[in-house]
Amino acid sequence: MLPDPLPRPAPIGNEEYRARRAALMRQLPPDSAVLLPGAGLVTRSRDSEYPFRQNSDFHYLTGFPEPDALLLLLPGRIEGESVLFCQERDPSLEAWTGIRLGAEGAVREHGVDQAYENGERDARLEALLDGRTTLYLMLDDVEAMALADDVRGRLAARVRRGARPPRSYADLAPLLHEQRLFKSDGELALMRHAARISALAHRRAMRASRPGLAEFHLQAELEHEFRWHGGSGPAYASIVGGGANACVLHYIENNKPLREGELVLIDAGAEFELYAGDITRTFPVGGRFSDAQRALYEVVLAAQERAVAAVCPGATLAEIHDGVVRDLTAGLIRLGLLQGEVEARIEDESYKRFYLHSTSHWLGLDVHDVGEYRREGAPRPLAPGMVLTVEPGLYIPIDDDIAPEFRGIGIRIEDDVAVTAEGHEVLTADVPKRVADIETLLASK
Repeated sequence: MLPDPLPRPAPIGNEEYRARRAALMRQLPPDSAVLLPGAGLVTRSRDSEYPFRQNSDFHYLTGFPEPDALLLLLPGRIEGESVLFCQERDPSLEAWTGIRLGAEGAVREHGVDQAYENGERDARLEALLDGRTTLYLMLDDVEAMALADDVRGRLAARVRRGARPPRSYADLAPLLHEQRLFKSDGELALMRHAARISALAHRRAMRASRPGLAEFHLQAELEHEFRWHGGSGPAYASIVGGGANACVLHYIENNKPLREGELVLIDAGAEFELYAGDITRTFPVGGRFSDAQRALYEVVLAAQERAVAAVCPGATLAEIHDGVVRDLTAGLIRLGLLQGEVEARIEDESYKRFYLHSTSHWLGLDVHDVGEYRREGAPRPLAPGMVLTVEPGLYIPIDDDIAPEFRGIGIRIEDDVAVTAEGHEVLTADVPKRVADIETLLASK
């Protein structure tokens, strides 16, 4: 019997979207403007498109769910500071692709000050940007730059008749991405929900696992749970790596058999209301860890638990990563996979043969979310509202100088952690990660 779907948390409301736009505009100089295109449809093959997913920056400021939209922010404009351009209402097309909101619907449903259909865009952009000195946009966005150049060129052609084109472009990313780094209470509620769905999916995949299945069978279990509880699907390509496939960090083929005596690493998370969950667990296909698997796993687990405990305001990701490197290096020496003293192996970076990546990344609307990791050349201190992953791992190559019992073992353990005023909150604590708890869950299927 299928479980009841989880109750949905409240969506982000228009008041919060308005507050986000206002907070961004407060950072802008007078007579500036923001130009931000949304995402468009992407062809998958011939007449078929990939499922539409809105641009994260555009969603953050509008919540508007349709393709081919454009947001203009005009600080201080009396007629309205937020202007949205969107697709036209067209009943003949809507019969095929679904109802469009149109300009009136955009104002009514999404709280922007004004909206126009895309057919009016070019002419209105000239008038709206005339006299705006600095135009803020994503400088690495080809579409945005082309649109800005076009409007600027048309205004420049009318300078003798009094037009005043923008004199310069400025990068919107540092301002907007710093704002996105700090999650509101509403965002944290959505992220808890994405994490809870992701946790249920991992538990389901663990219970389904058995020798003889393929990696894609566990992927199917995961992604069924994502959709069952209202997620839009995976937040990124699900990784299900059995045996030595776990040593490939971004393994997504997921087409090999699961074998008795091997571990399987699952790195997968649900997307809910565009917010990402991101969990990694590693467990034995047959239900019980071998002695070598357990020994290596305990090294990673101890490093991960200590790193999670270190998350608090004022700590830095660099400090947390350095602690993980020290713990993993010491464990590798204890197990004979490295030789010598801990400090020497850290200094010569020989541990990187087994630990190739950083311990953390930001999490939010993007699985590798935006926001600077350093300020003024130094690692930035953590602060309440930030959400990050903690994901140490060890990946043992199949090489002749490695003890046979360790060859081809890949282990990663990852949780999503929110920084709070008191310390931290582990959003993904519902998935077991201690050996006894994992083996108990696997035995209960």
